[in-house]
Amino acid sequence: MKAPILLLAAASAAGLLLRAGAVHPQEPAAAPTEFSACAVCHSTDGSEGTGPTLKGVVGRTSGSAAGFRYSRAMRVAAITWDAGTLDRYLADPQGLVPGNVMPFAGVEEAAARARIVAWLVTLR
Repeated sequence: MKAPILLLAAASAAGLLLRAGAVHPQEPAAAPTEFSACAVCHSTDGSEGTGPTLKGVVGRTSGSAAGFRYSRAMRVAAITWDAGTLDRYLADPQGLVPGNVMPFAGVEEAAARARIVAWLVTLR
């Protein structure tokens, strides 16, 4: 019985350390499968491609990543990307930012959007 208690205690301590910021993972968790549609145009390493990098997207204002040429619609949208705005954008890109030029209809399934957004939050 001692082994399960020790494992539980170790897991609890690790969780506390992570929440306290004492442990810094080297890499974010692996991208969800649904991100593969996004990866065709968007990098997550800071490099620009057909679309802007999604590294550090959370907290950034729409149309503001240096080095990328955005549509006028995205530049003037003045959206600060957070979990809520990313979810709304992924659900209906044209609905949230009419006139944006991203050729993507959106992600219908809420659970799939949640997995993508949760992962994007880790990309600092």
